[in-house]
Amino acid sequence: MSKVDELVINYAIYEDAVEYLGTTEVTLPDLEYMTEELSGAGIAGKIEEIIIGHLNAMSTTFNFRTVTAAAVKLMEPRVHRIDLRVAQQRMNLRTSANEVSGVKYIMKVKPKKTALGKVAAASTADVSGEYAVSYYAMYLDGSKVTEIDPLNFVCIINGKDYLKDVRKALGK
Repeated sequence: MSKVDELVINYAIYEDAVEYLGTTEVTLPDLEYMTEELSGAGIAGKIEEIIIGHLNAMSTTFNFRTVTAAAVKLMEPRVHRIDLRVAQQRMNLRTSANEVSGVKYIMKVKPKKTALGKVAAASTADVSGEYAVSYYAMYLDGSKVTEIDPLNFVCIINGKDYLKDVRKALGK
């Protein structure tokens, strides 16, 4: 059955899965593999090869309209466990009906930078925080499809653990 992904209906963001954090927008981390350029005998030129399961540092950004208790709390220099729940809309092409699918992101973050924005009459302050991400997982409709945990040598993409053999070789 064909479906067309349309848009994000809305989202909610929590710390420790219970404390609601009001934000206006979240920029999710880029998942970028580490690479190495290879050249030499048997290679006609140079190629860039990814290093299995190894990603560059990840970061995420949360934007707030004003200075809030949540924005201040997220400045605490410690690990914050973030639970971001998203309702997405898609169209069922067979029935033309709109459907809702759920996406959940779990991240462990530490604050890198907080921009306290501006102060002007009758306007938003545009406060934002940038956070280093040490753990990232994504669930589609309740099924874990991605888990990136560099400290525990876990790199699961689409249900496959790409560092399983590496952990075995290292005796982990």
